[in-house]
Amino acid sequence: MKKHIIISAIIITALAKANAQATHVLDTIYANDTKNVALFFPEPIRQGITGSDNFVFTYNREKEQYFGLLQAKPGKESNLLVVNRNGAIFSYIVRYKKQLSKLNYFIPLSNSIGNEKPIEIDSIQVVTSEKNIDNRTYYYQKFCSYLLNRNQRIGRIKKRTQGIVLNVKNVVFDKEELYFVIQIENNSTMDYDLNFLNLSIETRQKGKKKSLQSLYQEPIYKHHLPSKIAEGKMVRFVYVMPKFSLSNDRRAILELNENDGERNIKLNISHRYINNPN
Repeated sequence: MKKHIIISAIIITALAKANAQATHVLDTIYANDTKNVALFFPEPIRQGITGSDNFVFTYNREKEQYFGLLQAKPGKESNLLVVNRNGAIFSYIVRYKKQLSKLNYFIPLSNSIGNEKPIEIDSIQVVTSEKNIDNRTYYYQKFCSYLLNRNQRIGRIKKRTQGIVLNVKNVVFDKEELYFVIQIENNSTMDYDLNFLNLSIETRQKGKKKSLQSLYQEPIYKHHLPSKIAEGKMVRFVYVMPKFSLSNDRRAILELNENDGERNIKLNISHRYINNPN
């Protein structure tokens, strides 16, 4: 009897969910022909389709990415259908608007109207657990992608050796984390194989015998960290660190180390940039 009650409850819940999906009111996204409207999804985009030719949704068809760009020409409203790599389906009304108040949409998994593949009953609990675990990672992914496309600098934090240039383009504070937007340029004629890139806090010890004490900081998340930088190429990526501040006698050290090579760089980051992020 108990088993039948549980099965009945599951069926009722499933029917209620299906009914909610059927009556789901679609959100509206506005776009125009002078600006790109960016849509960040929880999983890489596998397919994106608009219902009218006056709307164009572009995304990387060769290498799956988490975001796509929407543009529109004057005309009647239409719809946008996006399918993620995991089969999650998203649907929106799209309209032309001359003046846009919003250029970036960070779309949570909860906005999905359904999935291509039905979820088995015994996997519901697993999916829920994974969703809870991945919420924070998803946020890091979308915010890091946004920062990599953002034209903002915090100052001139750069050092070079033998054609290799290490550059901290930006330091951004958000919620409880610091985001370090890092750039490496390989202006040499030889590929650069990255062994490690570490961030440490260095403290100057006072007294007659001055010394330096260094403490390694473990990143919470690394976004698009490369293993190799080809000759003549530039890469940009993000390190997410727990928030911290520095006193005047401390500084952050970004250490770049080459695998089977000696083109190593230690870049000092003043406490001023850490304590006053963007």
